Amino acid sequence: MTAELVRGQNHTLPQTRLEIRVSAGTPVVAGATLGDERGTVRGIEWIAHPGSPQLPGLEVSQQAAADHRLAVDLEALPPGAHRVTVLLALPVGVGGPVRFGAVPAPFVAVTGLEGTEIASFTLTDLDAESAVSALELYRRQDVWKVRAVGQGYAGGLAAMLADQGVRDPAALAGTIQEAVTRGLARSVAPPPPRTPEGDRVRHATGSADHRPTAPPPAPEPPEPLSDPAATGPAHTAQPHTAPGPAAAAPSAAGPSAGGPINYAHPRRQHAAPPSPPPTAPPAQPGQPAQPVAGDATGWSMDERLYNQIWGMFEDLARAVAAYRSAVDFAESRMDQELDRTLSDPRNRIGGAGDRAREEARAKRDELASRAREALDRDLAQLAAEAAVVEPALPAAYAGWGNPVWHAHRIPMEIPMALRIGDLHLPERTDLRIPLLVRLPLERGIWVDSGRAASEAAALMDTDRLRRLAMETAVAHAARLLAVYPPGEFAVHVIDPAGSAAGPLAPLVEAGVLAGPPAAGPGGVASVLAHLTQRVDLVQMAVRARAADSLPPDLDTGEQLLVVNDFPHGFDDRAVTQLRYLADEGPAVGVHLLMVADREEASAYGPILDPLWRSLLRITPVADSHLADPWVGHAWTYEPPAIPPGSRVLEQVLAAVAEARRAAGR
Repeated sequence: MTAELVRGQNHTLPQTRLEIRVSAGTPVVAGATLGDERGTVRGIEWIAHPGSPQLPGLEVSQQAAADHRLAVDLEALPPGAHRVTVLLALPVGVGGPVRFGAVPAPFVAVTGLEGTEIASFTLTDLDAESAVSALELYRRQDVWKVRAVGQGYAGGLAAMLADQGVRDPAALAGTIQEAVTRGLARSVAPPPPRTPEGDRVRHATGSADHRPTAPPPAPEPPEPLSDPAATGPAHTAQPHTAPGPAAAAPSAAGPSAGGPINYAHPRRQHAAPPSPPPTAPPAQPGQPAQPVAGDATGWSMDERLYNQIWGMFEDLARAVAAYRSAVDFAESRMDQELDRTLSDPRNRIGGAGDRAREEARAKRDELASRAREALDRDLAQLAAEAAVVEPALPAAYAGWGNPVWHAHRIPMEIPMALRIGDLHLPERTDLRIPLLVRLPLERGIWVDSGRAASEAAALMDTDRLRRLAMETAVAHAARLLAVYPPGEFAVHVIDPAGSAAGPLAPLVEAGVLAGPPAAGPGGVASVLAHLTQRVDLVQMAVRARAADSLPPDLDTGEQLLVVNDFPHGFDDRAVTQLRYLADEGPAVGVHLLMVADREEASAYGPILDPLWRSLLRITPVADSHLADPWVGHAWTYEPPAIPPGSRVLEQVLAAVAEARRAAGR
């Protein structure tokens, strides 16, 4: 039975190999410190954090995320360690909440390797604190226990580390936050909060729930990373509102403005029942149910498909994590068995040593083989699901090669999300997961045109790579124009040297740009001044709740600024305005799509670091740089490719122009 702890309460731990699960509803930094009998942290070598995630017997996440899994082996801790304290902190400088009182109460659970919950603790009554000691595992008379702590620190991570006895806590806190911001710049945004029912509705027939499971049980089972109980990213449905200041106004009165906070954990909230998903064909006895497109909770087919894709993403991440963990465990156990056997000098002579090596390798191969069989079953089921989901996707979720684009009509409402590429892992490269980003965009996009961006980019000619990067940006802009209602999305282009005339030709010829591409320092200044003024006016209207006071000629639709060849043509004022748009623009409907080589912009130094970190980096060629929000795999990103010889881009832009003419805009 699970012990639901309150602050200060403790509970005996029945085992020493554990997993600590954190669910916060918003990205948090998770770390842990080791303490001796007096609770003293002996040095930075006893601190696990995103910049240094592994210690003997302890591993934490390398990035900020809404959900964390910390692995703990109490028997493998360094000699003298008698305490493990789990620390949580809000990341700074990334535009998120700055106090725990403005977010749902974090929930922490201690589980066994098989997923059974041993003890849990909900950290309520937090307010101005931005860091908290969540719980501690401690040894008392050779018995390990867990205690709910819940000690918050308004002084943040540095104050919490100082309280742990860490020397120079401010410097270490800065190191940790820097590691986190680097991780956020390469991570895929986490999906919306979960509902108790999970992200996908499963069928009760046979083995229909095909979430990945850990490899078959072994005498010393590998650490399972999949969690059938903690399913994917279904969310409480939210009505789509028209973009503009009227839609943005409610956010000003949200929790961060001092409103009441609901301390119920997101996974324990109950939402209204969604519309029923499709029914799968009956499965044969002992066989998984046939996959069905839309097999997830949601209020519409688009929402169910969105949740299903995120569920597939999480399934694949956890399945591969379980496989890799099992293989690592098999290797580690083989090494341990060999060390024990060969530590006896008598086993080093004759055939005893050779037999020990053969037996250890055989056990390793058996465990790895069983893990691969389990992975192959999960991958086959996911591949079958992908085969039925891909043809059923709406245009916003579909690749350019999907026939749905040839019959596309400009919608009257914006979709939930937009596909900006595909993701895959080396265990099965043909199994692609669509990378969907929510609309309206919550962060800008940076298309990296540098040769240092990836191994594939390093082999390409510089001019060819830059052209390909701009073509990628044009394709993304076209998709955004195609999924917004007529006149509710405008695209501005800054091309200081006019070097992108070729890639921009489809947008220019279709007449779908808000104006000609801006060239030269004067053009750069004009466009930036216009968009900066729009952000200022809409912000003032939102704060004053006076949307009617906006100038009648102000375009309140979403705005996208495409910047090519940055920082050419940008002076210090222009750079400052661009940073302002990146920070303040998304909340009021102004978004950035930058094409740039970061190395070329290095002359500006650290002034641009916040800009780069605020954008989602993608590449015009395949590159393994994005991390998932569950286990942090390095996923290979594939940009959306237009089939060779296809005219789909021109057809889509022609449909956008025709819809605008019909709407009189």
